[in-house]
Amino acid sequence: MIKTNVMSLLDQAKIEYKALEYEVNEKELSGERVAVQIGYTSEQVFKTLAAKGEKKGILVFCIPVSTELNLKKAASAAGDKKIEMIHVKDLPGLTGYIRGGCSPIGMKKKYPTYLDETAVLFDEITVSAGVRGCQLVINPKQLIEYTGAIVCEITD
Repeated sequence: MIKTNVMSLLDQAKIEYKALEYEVNEKELSGERVAVQIGYTSEQVFKTLAAKGEKKGILVFCIPVSTELNLKKAASAAGDKKIEMIHVKDLPGLTGYIRGGCSPIGMKKKYPTYLDETAVLFDEITVSAGVRGCQLVINPKQLIEYTGAIVCEITD
């Protein structure tokens, strides 16, 4: 198994995690498929989305793969009037990650991060290890503490 930058950062912070590899399907980057492969419910597998606020700039949202980001709720949580998703081609330049491998940990800059409120219902959730094909199992409270994430309602 490869050691990603995300893993190195968590090691430095002495935060426990477990890495789970899965098979990547380039044609269908489905979080639901990832959940099945790694043996977690789709409510526990979180995807990381990047958006741009009208006033606040780049914002990061982590939500269960079984849900969709509610842009109105997300804008409200961020204290912005309107937000829009970052275009896939702009992701690497802004975050350092590609679609399907975006992690809330270790982005190029520290952006405001928002975690869906359902995360705290679980002892462990998964987020991307920073590459396609690997998820990290982590305690949501430790993720919140490490990223400075604001826990809020941001999905439908």
